[in-house]
Amino acid sequence: MAERGRKYSVLAVALCLCFAAQQARSAPKERDLPGAGLVTEFSASYQDALQALQEIVQDQTIHGTYMFDREKTLTGAATAESTPLFERWSGAGKVFYKVRTEAIAPRHFRESADLGTIAVRYVLTSVSPERTRLRIDAIFVEKARRMAHASDGTVESSECQAVQERLQAIQLAEQEAEDALRHRESIALAQQSLLRQREDESTRLAAAQSSLQDLEHRVDTLRHELERRVKPPGATLKAAPFRSAAKLADLPAYTDVVIAIVTPHWLGVETPQGQHGWLPVEQLESLP
Repeated sequence: MAERGRKYSVLAVALCLCFAAQQARSAPKERDLPGAGLVTEFSASYQDALQALQEIVQDQTIHGTYMFDREKTLTGAATAESTPLFERWSGAGKVFYKVRTEAIAPRHFRESADLGTIAVRYVLTSVSPERTRLRIDAIFVEKARRMAHASDGTVESSECQAVQERLQAIQLAEQEAEDALRHRESIALAQQSLLRQREDESTRLAAAQSSLQDLEHRVDTLRHELERRVKPPGATLKAAPFRSAAKLADLPAYTDVVIAIVTPHWLGVETPQGQHGWLPVEQLESLP
């Protein structure tokens, strides 16, 4: 009986080892896949690149692949903190995953067939304050046979393009915000300059207020010298200083006119409407 127990134990260990070896052979591993994904660098800060990447990771779309010819977009993907379809990342950088389950023979995965899961891994690394490196890997693993299929590069390049387009939109928005800030600062400087100019003008005005009454008196004197008023019942504006000259307009009584030309019997005047003509001296009076 002891001998038979030992035989059963040896057989059980052998079966366990065989099962483990089979599982190891069937489990998808990154090192078994052809290609090394896509690596690119952006002329952008790490924060801008991180924002763009997070928006693409969360967009629920696997870019660059599809299942059916009538629908060229594969949606329904979800973000994940990790996935067994990739070996644990031990390098530098921040890692993100996007996973789409129940995908049927997706396009642009080498020899893909059957139902399975697509996983995309993104690794973002800061190279310098103004440059950021992004690595993207994509894999499709069949659900039944656990066979792994690498992307032909279309998925990685399409995902990268989506990130780059989003990054450009972010950078454009930042540039517009900077331009708007500079514009506001320019307006503020102009307002300050205008304020100083007004203050200087106020100072000069204050200095001139002592002679304001004299200026007003001079203006009033000049006005009386250069202006006349039409006597009732009114007058006819002539084209020349003659009674027979052509009539230009009828001016009602008390119309103020500016004297332009002085003759003994006629005055060349300008009306409030800007019309020029002649009026007899006796039909005009000084301003009150």
